[in-house]
Amino acid sequence: MPPVKVLVVDDSELMQRLISKVLGRHPGIRVLGAAGNGREALEKIKALKPDVVTMDVEMPVMDGLSALRRIMRGNPVPVIMFSTLTATGARATIEALALGAFDFVKKPDSPAALEAMVTELAGKIMAAAAVPAAKTARLPLVPRAPVPAASCATRGKIRLVVVGASTGGPAALHTVIPGLPPDFPAAVVVVQHMPEGFSKPLAEHLARRARLPVFHAASGDKVLPGQVLVAPAGFDFSFRSRAGSGGSAAVVLDRGQGPVAPGRFRPSVDGVMMSAAQVFGEVVMGVLMTGMGRDGARGMAEIRKRNGRTIAEAESTCIVFGMPKAAIDAGAAERIVPLSKIASEIVAML
Repeated sequence: MPPVKVLVVDDSELMQRLISKVLGRHPGIRVLGAAGNGREALEKIKALKPDVVTMDVEMPVMDGLSALRRIMRGNPVPVIMFSTLTATGARATIEALALGAFDFVKKPDSPAALEAMVTELAGKIMAAAAVPAAKTARLPLVPRAPVPAASCATRGKIRLVVVGASTGGPAALHTVIPGLPPDFPAAVVVVQHMPEGFSKPLAEHLARRARLPVFHAASGDKVLPGQVLVAPAGFDFSFRSRAGSGGSAAVVLDRGQGPVAPGRFRPSVDGVMMSAAQVFGEVVMGVLMTGMGRDGARGMAEIRKRNGRTIAEAESTCIVFGMPKAAIDAGAAERIVPLSKIASEIVAML
């Protein structure tokens, strides 16, 4: 199998050299070259035809977001963003993911952290290279799905919808959450795999496009109909019944014990769905979308076991058909639908 061809885009020549040097040690990766700004990157993408591009956000002449928009329109190729853990950097990263960037890595805050960052980057480069070109070409530019024609006014068996996603999830969420109508009668909880510091900007970004109020969840928040809560990164997320409240529930956040094991997440989709099934029973719906790994399959199975409803995104629209496939293979997916129909399917199954 030929090596994955990569173009490194960063305004720092030192970072270009360091990243290229460390990536060059990976037997499955070949660095074609580097660019110092978005305009130069566009020229080199046309000339060199890389399989994957790594892209800094803040650059002179043309910044990373402007370049990403042009890439997705003219020369679609998987792009992995470099992000800084600042308010501005996190917001720009979420914007990039909504525009169709494959994923992102945090820039190292010290030379000692460079090796770990590039190791993470190499793994994401290999995953990005496996995405069919046709899927990259049709990634949406901040998509906004239409309101489903069916009104929710006469529906209401389902009280809670838990939506889980990982790689490719932010762009998918920008189709599904804005597609829910303003009279949606159930609560929605979103579980998106991402590092701490990025889930709040995701909630803010969704809030500007959704027809329902969207909030970054806090411990003790009530689970209310017609409201979307985004689970905070870095916390285990569960539900507890509120005594004397007529069956309502509240959010419980916990830092958990020690670091998260490799391949696991905090919060995990499994954990949130299993807690939802235990507290809400048959009035829960689980929705599992694009992402690497198996997180969510056990949670979806638990929801089905308790007679709740479940939806998995179809392979045809998944950027990575890992998490939905695991649920489908386990028999946990009641319905399998493409991304563009998930919102309307949620409404139809209420």
